[in-house]
Amino acid sequence: MNKRFLVLAGLICAATGAAALLAFGRLPARIPVHWNLDGAADAFGPRMAIFLFTVLMLLFGALWSLLPRLSPRRYDVERFGAVWWRSGLLVVALLGYMQMMLLWHLLGGPVGMDRALGGGLAILTILLGNVLGKVRRNFWLGIRTPWTLASERVWYATHRLAAKTMVLGGLLALAGLAAGAPARFATLAVAAAALLPAVWSLVYYKRLDSAGGAGL
Repeated sequence: MNKRFLVLAGLICAATGAAALLAFGRLPARIPVHWNLDGAADAFGPRMAIFLFTVLMLLFGALWSLLPRLSPRRYDVERFGAVWWRSGLLVVALLGYMQMMLLWHLLGGPVGMDRALGGGLAILTILLGNVLGKVRRNFWLGIRTPWTLASERVWYATHRLAAKTMVLGGLLALAGLAAGAPARFATLAVAAAALLPAVWSLVYYKRLDSAGGAGL
């Protein structure tokens, strides 16, 4: 699965990098590299910054391949290897999507970067939510709070909840964008979807602890 991840991630990186290279001569001398929650560009860089996402994809792919080797034995990711590599590929795909949306925006496409990025983040949240319940305790992926890492039972309950909240949060974000809500609505919906399970992990841990530590 690692080889498949590297091949697919490499193809995404090569395709989006090639698109940026082909469009390079038609891009303005300075391009936006950051947008605020209102969708206004608030930071700019040279034309070469169009390859930023390509570099991020390469770095992320290398890091994602290395992290399994750094995991302690009790927290290794091979127990859910298919989900690990699929999740990494989704992040690479999101970065590739962001680069293509930026290119389209710079070439005059009718796309607002805030809404495009909000939509991409919402879709990523939904797709990750669909597999989050299969993630086992580890230090790299999932709702990693002191309480989920301390207890297998708390980890399991928290991620079952997170699988639901992330799908619902992502769908709510997409619905809001489709209805014309500002892009910050999507950001808040996704953030709430991740924050709620994190808070629940503390509540559930304390509940188990007050019952005498059963299951911790």
